[in-house]
Amino acid sequence: MQYSLIGLLGVNMSTAVLVVTILGCLIVGIVGGIFVFRAIVIKKISNAKNSATSIIEDAHVEAKTIIKEARLSAQEEALKLKTDTENELKERRIEIEKLNNRFLQREEFINNREQSLEKKNEALENFKEKLEAQEKKLENQQTELDKKTNEIVQELQKVAGLTREEAKEKLITQITDEAKHDAAVKLRDIEQETKDNAHKLATEIISNAIQKYSADITSETTVTTVPLPNDDMKGRLIGREGRNIKALEMATGVDLIIDDTPETIVLSGFDPIKREVARIAITKLIQDGRIHPARIEETVAKTRKDIEHDIKEAGENAVLETGIIGLHPELIKTLGRLKYRTSYGQNVLRHSIEVSFIAGMLASELGCDEMVAKRGGLLHDIGKAVDHEVEGTHVTIGTQLARKYKESEKVINCIEAHHGDVEFTCIEAVLVQAADTISSARPGARRESIENYVKRLEKLEQIASSFNGVEKAYAIQAGREIRIIVKPDDVSDEESVMLARDIAKKIEEEMEYPGQIKVNVIREVRSVDYAK
Repeated sequence: MQYSLIGLLGVNMSTAVLVVTILGCLIVGIVGGIFVFRAIVIKKISNAKNSATSIIEDAHVEAKTIIKEARLSAQEEALKLKTDTENELKERRIEIEKLNNRFLQREEFINNREQSLEKKNEALENFKEKLEAQEKKLENQQTELDKKTNEIVQELQKVAGLTREEAKEKLITQITDEAKHDAAVKLRDIEQETKDNAHKLATEIISNAIQKYSADITSETTVTTVPLPNDDMKGRLIGREGRNIKALEMATGVDLIIDDTPETIVLSGFDPIKREVARIAITKLIQDGRIHPARIEETVAKTRKDIEHDIKEAGENAVLETGIIGLHPELIKTLGRLKYRTSYGQNVLRHSIEVSFIAGMLASELGCDEMVAKRGGLLHDIGKAVDHEVEGTHVTIGTQLARKYKESEKVINCIEAHHGDVEFTCIEAVLVQAADTISSARPGARRESIENYVKRLEKLEQIASSFNGVEKAYAIQAGREIRIIVKPDDVSDEESVMLARDIAKKIEEEMEYPGQIKVNVIREVRSVDYAK
């Protein structure tokens, strides 16, 4: 019992010690954990402070870098702005210098023009004084002639024993011959003097206008040919039983001529636009390789739309190039059709633009309405755009179009009078006719077929030979001159002047020709003898 109690107490004591030990360890562990946790927290706080310090320092460095880059960017922007400003100022200085030079040139031109006008006025005054002197001289000659007539009448009555009527008839015959002689001589002198003055003035004005405008001569042909890659393509264009060529002719409205000419086909038709549509469509079909009726219709339709757009663009470019405003859209479209129209090999649209510029410059030189002259020059041949569709001459058609789209009467007169069909009602119409002649008559601008050329030469010689006293007539200088040799016994020197005028007038009435024709009458007397 005693041993049991002691054993029990020993066990309890051991358990108590163990519990105390465990509790002590727990307390020590908790206290140590608290210290460790505190140390960890302190370390983390320290690390956070160090990280924050590092972040702040990095932020300061980055801020300095951004500020530095901003300063550099601002400096570069300021430098660029300065450079752009200096360039702009430099360009403006150059532009101001150009404007100043133009102003000085314009001022010099005006001064020269004033001097030229003063010289022309002086020349006109001198010419007027000469005419007055000649008129006075003619009056004196008339007085002397009357006096001489009376003396001759009295002498005839006294010496010849003629009646007054017989003497009068003889005297009239004599005076008429003398008057014709004096008139022919005077006409020749006045005509030569007038021609010299007019030729000098006209040459000066025309040369000023022409030197301001120069354009390349573009010669075109009215024959449309399409090259083929090989002769096998002819068979493909014809198609089985001719179905492809029939479809092409039906769709384009032109005739296809396929003959023995190697690698070439010819397009025939009066409408140049249809020929162009056919040429482009066939070229596309050859490049595509698919040639059948459905494809042909599709290609022709697309090509026609492209040509219509090209026509409109050509008309707009012509109006823009000449600086004309307010033209009706339909007139612009019709004007563009002239791109595919030629006259004696000369493209009519380029010819119209050239006439517009030259007429405007002539009007500017003479102080006339420049815009009316340019407008009339641009529209003067517009009737040629549709003359294969509408009956009538291109002058009549062009006049109708101008009236339809409310053009002014001056512009209408420029159109209807540029071939002399009606009288001129304004000076601008005369200038348009002159510009048309300059553009079409300059060397290389136009060409004509050999048949028409020969017929024109024969007609010239025929007209000259139809006058009395003409021995021979030769058309030379490609029809620009007709040289006439007269019989010296039948035609006097004074009569040759009148003969040249009559022949020139008949040529103007009966012939159509570009430019002008010089009528040169030659009278030569040769005396031959032999010493034996």
